[in-house]
Amino acid sequence: METFLVLKVLAQWALPPASMAVGLVIAGILALLRWRRLAWVAASVAVLKTLVLAWPPVSDALIRPLEREARANASAPGCCYDAIVALGGGINPAAPPHTLEPDLGDGADRIWYAAQLFHRGVAPRIIVSGGGFMAANNGGPATTEAEAMRRFLKDLGVPDSAIVPEDRSLNTIQNIENVRDMVKGRRVALVTSAYHMRRSMALARRVGLDAAPFPTDFHAPEQARPWWENWAPNVAALSWSVVALREYMALLFDRRGRE
Repeated sequence: METFLVLKVLAQWALPPASMAVGLVIAGILALLRWRRLAWVAASVAVLKTLVLAWPPVSDALIRPLEREARANASAPGCCYDAIVALGGGINPAAPPHTLEPDLGDGADRIWYAAQLFHRGVAPRIIVSGGGFMAANNGGPATTEAEAMRRFLKDLGVPDSAIVPEDRSLNTIQNIENVRDMVKGRRVALVTSAYHMRRSMALARRVGLDAAPFPTDFHAPEQARPWWENWAPNVAALSWSVVALREYMALLFDRRGRE
């Protein structure tokens, strides 16, 4: 099994809500073994961990350092680049016969921002990077992220001739490596979510992709939310906490591109 799959599976089970389910199962087993005190501890830890990560001040504290660095590095010149690179992760490709159309995800700002940069004249083309586990059909459903992004960009006024697909990658390191091979040393404007920019730029430096950061999809700060959303645990805060923790885990444990 490839490293990125191992990391994804481990992160899935180490973080809520799956980690809470694991904790409660362990608590149930301990209770059956009559280790009731340990069972209560396991259940309490599982629930408390989820509640803490769903508390907005915690999610804000986790995501803030990633986005602060993205803001600090987002002073790249407005031109001129060989290409704008939109990393996958903003759109879910079609999965026929279940779904025949792509589905915009939380990171869809990446696609919109890439189109905006193109219309500003930042670069003459956009490389859309992202594969899929299902092969794309010519003229059929958009079953890769690159194809889904291409169709969305066309709807945003980007001419088809200016869109270059990179549809073989399944993760960020493959995104970066394949784009590097396509641009052959030329400079690119790298577009991804703000929380993901630190890792993306680190990978770009490791594999020799000359990239300038253009972050988007910033987390709404406390001041931009209704006051009643800032103190009650909620699903949105839990989601941001999990996103941030996955990034930190990848930064710490993912060794790909460091050889």
